[in-house]
Amino acid sequence: MSFLSPRLSPLALALSLALGASSGQAQTSTELEMMRRLDQLSTELAKLKSELQTMQQKQAAAPAPAPVTSIAVAEPAARGNGEPGTVISGYAEINYNRPSNSKDAQADLRRVVLGYQHRFDEKTKVVTEIEVEHGIASASDGGEVAIEQAYIEHQINPLFTLRGGLFLMPVGLLNENHEPPNFYGVERNFVETAIIPSTWREGGFQLASNLDNGLSLQAGISTGFNLNKWDAASSEGRESPLGAIHQEMAQAKAHDLALFGAANWRGLPGLLLGASVFSGKATQRQTELESRISLWDVHARWTPGRWDLSAVYAKGTISNTAALNSSLVGGDNLIPASFDGWYAQAAYKLWEQGGYRLSPFARWEQVNTARSYADLGQGLTPTAAPTERIITVGANFRLTDGVVFKADLQRFRENKDMDRFNLGVGWSF
Repeated sequence: MSFLSPRLSPLALALSLALGASSGQAQTSTELEMMRRLDQLSTELAKLKSELQTMQQKQAAAPAPAPVTSIAVAEPAARGNGEPGTVISGYAEINYNRPSNSKDAQADLRRVVLGYQHRFDEKTKVVTEIEVEHGIASASDGGEVAIEQAYIEHQINPLFTLRGGLFLMPVGLLNENHEPPNFYGVERNFVETAIIPSTWREGGFQLASNLDNGLSLQAGISTGFNLNKWDAASSEGRESPLGAIHQEMAQAKAHDLALFGAANWRGLPGLLLGASVFSGKATQRQTELESRISLWDVHARWTPGRWDLSAVYAKGTISNTAALNSSLVGGDNLIPASFDGWYAQAAYKLWEQGGYRLSPFARWEQVNTARSYADLGQGLTPTAAPTERIITVGANFRLTDGVVFKADLQRFRENKDMDRFNLGVGWSF
């Protein structure tokens, strides 16, 4: 039934009566049919009005519904560019190492890292990460809690970004990309842990720029190393010269600041070529002696098809070590004048189905943490350390994006007691 019909019924009736009065003629069969339909419409309209009144009466008699309690749900603030205001991130590694002497086998929750990024506006954000190593940290345990990153980043313009705070140094391939799914093997490679002390962070300011030709540049001023921390009675300096004297911005001595710079080119698909340099004084005016620590590296990565090929060479030098070592003579580990290392690695995506991916790899590396010593005179100058050669063969199995299982074998040329089988699981998000 049309909703317009009730409105037309009185008008149609009036027209019908007017026609009948003016003509004085008998109603035709057509007029009678019209009258019949008008009567039917009037009846239906009356019925609808009655039903509507009944419904209104029932609603008036029904009890009022209980008020709805509103619950405020905190949603991440979105900025002008559509990104959420706060993002939670993290990564972790669990490793199992079984050396040739199996009684020294060890399982370790190597690290768990939680971080967040908060965007204050479309140009400014804060980046932080906190790390717990070895499962537990206390006065009687070997664990550690550390702040890995804590810096402000501000987009000055489309070309330049400014960062200030505690940040990872832009050296090598691993230091800024050290999450477990990003590297092959259970353990991080020796070049980028013994020579480049990954994860290496300093406090300072840096300027970064990404150019349209695929070139990215980073340069800045930062805190540096503290040679006064060197312990000639400890083996820590032999394991990693810079790792033994880094400060991690924990009440860091900062009289002597350092300069650094890095350049990376990604002008061709799948190709990365880069280099970095760091240099700064390192005695921090704690003694009358001065010394400069310099570190540089060149690195490359190429991913043609199923292959993933990479290589890194890094070298460090420490000046004036003859004078510095004169007071340390008799210790097991004096300060080296130079140290270096390199590796070449090849991985191949052998099998992939859905989210699964199996990638065998092989890595050859050479590392020397005491390539040379300054001359201290006959009988006093330490002998340069032998170059350690390590072969690592294994595979990464990606379970899904951000989750990886790992297994590998490592063989050492010099220290065969280090030969081992490793298993690991890691994730990042």
